[in-house]
Amino acid sequence: MKLRFDKKQIVDLLLIIVSAISIIASFILSINYLSWIAVIFCGIPIFKECIEGLITEFDIKADLLVSLAIIASIIIGEVFAAGEIATIMAIGGFLEEYTVSKTQGKIKELAKLTPQFATRVRNGIEEKISVEKVQVGDILKVLPGESIPTDGKIISGETSIDQSTLTGESLPVDKEIGDEVYSGTVNLYGSFAMETTKVSENSSLQKLIRLVESSSPENAKIVRTADKWATLIVVIAFIAALLTYLFTFEITRSVTILVVFCPCALVLATPTAIMASIGNLTKYGILVKDGASIEELAKIDEIVFDKTGTLTYGTPKVVNVISSDENEMMYLLASLESKSEHPLAKAIVNYYDSNELAQVDNFKIEIGKGISGTIDGSKIIAGNKKFLESENIPLKYNQKIEKGEIELFVAKESEVIGKIVLADTLRDDAKQTVKNLKYLRVRIALLTGDNEETGKFIAKQANIIKVRCNCLPEDKTEYIKQEQIKGNKMAMIGDGINDAPSLKKANVGIAMGTMGSDISIEAANIALIKDNIKDLPHLIGISRKTIKTINISIGFALILNIIAMVLAILGMLNPIEGALIHNIGSVIVILYSYTLVNFKMSKKDYKKSKKLGIAKSLNKTMTYL
Repeated sequence: MKLRFDKKQIVDLLLIIVSAISIIASFILSINYLSWIAVIFCGIPIFKECIEGLITEFDIKADLLVSLAIIASIIIGEVFAAGEIATIMAIGGFLEEYTVSKTQGKIKELAKLTPQFATRVRNGIEEKISVEKVQVGDILKVLPGESIPTDGKIISGETSIDQSTLTGESLPVDKEIGDEVYSGTVNLYGSFAMETTKVSENSSLQKLIRLVESSSPENAKIVRTADKWATLIVVIAFIAALLTYLFTFEITRSVTILVVFCPCALVLATPTAIMASIGNLTKYGILVKDGASIEELAKIDEIVFDKTGTLTYGTPKVVNVISSDENEMMYLLASLESKSEHPLAKAIVNYYDSNELAQVDNFKIEIGKGISGTIDGSKIIAGNKKFLESENIPLKYNQKIEKGEIELFVAKESEVIGKIVLADTLRDDAKQTVKNLKYLRVRIALLTGDNEETGKFIAKQANIIKVRCNCLPEDKTEYIKQEQIKGNKMAMIGDGINDAPSLKKANVGIAMGTMGSDISIEAANIALIKDNIKDLPHLIGISRKTIKTINISIGFALILNIIAMVLAILGMLNPIEGALIHNIGSVIVILYSYTLVNFKMSKKDYKKSKKLGIAKSLNKTMTYL
């Protein structure tokens, strides 16, 4: 795991190293005053944080007891104990700050997608203007390859639009007169004229930007585990120290109680366990931006999946070739498609996988229908049924296709010679991943921008029973919000820019690292760098194991502190011995947390869940949300 520190963290780390060296030197050389280095470097920041918390919010946290223990040790002359306590607490604080600090999402990259200029047409004259000057009702001209400046309606021309920015759809959408187009989407082929229906600041892209900026998980603030116990610890330690002094009049015993009740192991329990689990996940190609996500993920009730690029591969693939002469048909088709930049064309050329392609003359694209050209003197046509019917070519190979599939017929000299079927296919491990998540008592929902037919088809393949189609970014965000209002903890996994608001809104956002856009990765808490969704059950499993490890460590630390306190009350421990004992507890907590580094979900873990009857939910009727 590669560690990256900012300037402040580098300074803090250097101070801790110097303090640790001074403590070791003080112990070995028996030079007590060397411990003052640790008290100054590590103790003063603790005092400062404690005072600020008391003055601004009267917030009683673990650092109050730590400060009292350090001061008390100094008063009775045990500077070594004071320095040791300050150093160990500084180490815990540094680990926690590094692993739990929240990485903020960046919006500036999304803003770059906003078109800066538009071509306005007035009285037959074209002029390039700033997009901010575009008014509702203006006529704009959009050329192939340009981003659409703002929302509007096509009034002349035909085209194909890449709408993945907003909807996540894997394939371009054919548009003709009367169809709506949206800001930030890309015009792929034909030029067209559009009438503006919204100004730039009210466009779909700007709405998406505002969604990302405003979305935040409900009740997402994680309270430091040690601080949850701080008030109780402070009260117990004070009362025990005071009563001990009143009954014995021995200040050393009272100070020892404060020392042994220093929550070093308690403070280290959370950051060390989280750091170990993050190290484990790194080996699986899972990047965790903040430790709080591990804590939240352990409590997740439902995971919302995007379809394109998440459950599916995100690119169309050839799934069937039907022809009496497959070699000839693929040779002609691949040669013809090599002239096109359409995603379907690229998929066909990649499938053919050969450099032996024919020369194509008279190449022509029919928007929304297909392509044509001449190869070795023969006219070749590749397109949908609509295209063949317009060319009066009788259909052959007209077998029924599955939902979500796309068929392209290939004709040579007005005779169909074959058909090729393409689809955005389900990931090989998607079905098993969904099943394993259900075994772990996690509900699954599919929210997709694709049409109902395609969305339901993929959901059925993956065995997902909750599905909502035709979703815009705000629809996904609203669904997550409503579930959170019901008290459900939500995770969202997606890959596109359109998923960014929901990734940020969810309690835990998970982005596909390779497929995903920079915006979605920035908005998410966790990224699957290798796009292996099969590791999601492991991610859930280790998050739960991490919380279990933290709770056990806290329990152990409390029991150890109580035993040490009793010994201190009886006069069987002095401050230095007390400091050593509770630091031994800290070492045990660290070693126990380290076991998470090698944690791996086993078949036994899934079998335990199967016995709970969770598997019965796999065959429920699909619910259309």
